Amino acid sequence: MMATSAVPIEIARAGQHDVKITWQDGHVSVYPARELRLACPCAGCVDEITGQVRVIATSVPDDVHPLGIRLVGRYAIAIDWSDDHRTGIYPFERLRHHCPCCRHSGDRPHEPA
Repeated sequence: MMATSAVPIEIARAGQHDVKITWQDGHVSVYPARELRLACPCAGCVDEITGQVRVIATSVPDDVHPLGIRLVGRYAIAIDWSDDHRTGIYPFERLRHHCPCCRHSGDRPHEPA
């Protein structure tokens, strides 16, 4: 069961590059596009067995941005990136756990249950 804090009520772009999620508890997360692209969890970007990151940061343009964002069931989003990458699925609980504003402040008041 998904933690209530990891339920989005709105998913949109923030500016031209970033992804903004408004969560059910009212918290708003803004994910810098390039960071989110580099954190892609797909098998092409992360070795499924070792967990080693395969994506090479220099291969991702500084201005990478989402061309489209779509729901994957009721648990995740998939993003079509401007660098033609389309296979990553970003689960809501993972996104909420890695909220940039909480990461930078050291605050983790809403980790998934």
